[in-house]
Amino acid sequence: QVQLVESGGGLVQAGGSLRLSCAASGGTFNYAMGWFRQALGKEREFVAAISRSGSVTNYADSVKGRFTISRGNAKNTVYLQMNSLKAEDTAVYFCAAGFLPSERAGLGVPEYDYWGQGTQVTVSS
Repeated sequence: QVQLVESGGGLVQAGGSLRLSCAASGGTFNYAMGWFRQALGKEREFVAAISRSGSVTNYADSVKGRFTISRGNAKNTVYLQMNSLKAEDTAVYFCAAGFLPSERAGLGVPEYDYWGQGTQVTVSS
């Protein structure tokens, strides 16, 4: 059973930066990884994803150029570097893992099999 634990959330002023981490445990880790977020009263939405191979990444239009997803050297850790944060980035951020084709960085919630508990990111304006 794969377990995902997010960390790195917090309160930051608009224009600031945060780096989220997601550590995976449980078995051999060879999954596509994604970050999603859910603001209060809204549905969970895609933020960024990276393929199993690490060579393909996808980003939501709202975060392109500001956020960067990457894998750690051991591949069981994934990061989300968030720069130029805006008030509308405020949400609970979730890490997800899915056994997708090697070059697919999935954008959809149903593509992912395992989810973390989430970490709160609050951006003050």
